[in-house]
Amino acid sequence: MIDLRTLREDPDRLRASQRVRGEDDSVVETLLSLDERRRAALNNFESLRAEQKSIGKSVSRASGDERQALLDRAKELAAQVKTAEAEAAALAGELDELLMTVPNIVEEGAPPGGEDDYVVIEEIGEKPAFDFEPRDHVELGELLGAIDTERGAKVSGARFFFLKGAGARLQLGLLNMAIQQAVEAGFTPMITPVLVKPESMQGTGFLGAHASEVYRLEADDLYLVGTSEVPLAAYHSDEILDRAALPMRYAGWSSCFRREAGSYGKDTRGIIRVHQFDKVEMFSYCRPEDAHEEHLRLLAWEKEMLEKVEIPYRVIDVAGGDLGSSAARKYDCEGWVPTQGRYRELTSTSNCTDFQARRLKVRYRDEDGRPQHVATLNGTLATTRWIVAILENHQQADGSVVVPKALRPYVGLDVLEPVSR
Repeated sequence: MIDLRTLREDPDRLRASQRVRGEDDSVVETLLSLDERRRAALNNFESLRAEQKSIGKSVSRASGDERQALLDRAKELAAQVKTAEAEAAALAGELDELLMTVPNIVEEGAPPGGEDDYVVIEEIGEKPAFDFEPRDHVELGELLGAIDTERGAKVSGARFFFLKGAGARLQLGLLNMAIQQAVEAGFTPMITPVLVKPESMQGTGFLGAHASEVYRLEADDLYLVGTSEVPLAAYHSDEILDRAALPMRYAGWSSCFRREAGSYGKDTRGIIRVHQFDKVEMFSYCRPEDAHEEHLRLLAWEKEMLEKVEIPYRVIDVAGGDLGSSAARKYDCEGWVPTQGRYRELTSTSNCTDFQARRLKVRYRDEDGRPQHVATLNGTLATTRWIVAILENHQQADGSVVVPKALRPYVGLDVLEPVSR
């Protein structure tokens, strides 16, 4: 949720942000009008309430006609106060409802435009040059006895799969290596719930425009998370954090669930776009003035992990129109997929400033003891999709796959061998 004070003091900032996102900037005028009407209604209510209290005190000291006049006025005021209170509450509710639909203010410097208007910041690593026809990750997964999409579909439907044998070991090793790196960097490891209440999902900005992507258990009024960012963001909801403890960093390991609504026909082969996967997610609470630098630190930790698995990748600055509603700035790291001849997203890190914290009421006390909202940031440290890039970039002519050196102690194998030749 955006800060109303910022809106009042610098409405052009929100207008510019809406244009960068490709959104309608007329919402600014609507918000300002609603805010002005709400404040006027609140002032009217408080004025009438003050008069009501004053008359209440005067009645006991009056007598005769004066007392009767005061009682008549008190009766009138009671009705007026009730009406004014209802009007102020209705306008406040209308304002809050509209605010919940307005995305975060984009950080200055983020590129404008949509999905294809990202800016490439850097490319790292050398793309493999094979002297044989490379296999895609699905064929490699079948040869290695590592991925079974056919039985995944039989058991659960399209976009589900089994990881088995070397595939299961590869994922567990990858995520364990991510947790180890996070712990060494000072993160607290967390195994998070995968079911959350509506207020947790709403607070992180995953309902509204993103509701079609989320699985809901209607009988229990709970949601399956698409990322452990959701439970980690809500972990300190309605709390005031110790300023001296900031930044507070968590690394959440969870299964993630996404409906992938609107993606029918896209990436139907393999495990790139699926309904369930596992992920280690970094999450940080910090002071808003530290958020920009914290964002760059999260990106650096993502790059460190990618270099450990020896995957060629690039870093992109995501355009405003492709940001989630909570993100003010987002960087993606995209790994090279040889058989597709293109880069595919492997990590994403977002600076959500104080947007989520306002919704979830997560605060700290500043040097003067006044409560202030924290900033929240998130970033992928490893996920199931990485298996695609690892298999394809490290494959050999016979269908075997060399395990990256840093990953070998966690997988327990130097080479993944075909189960049958």
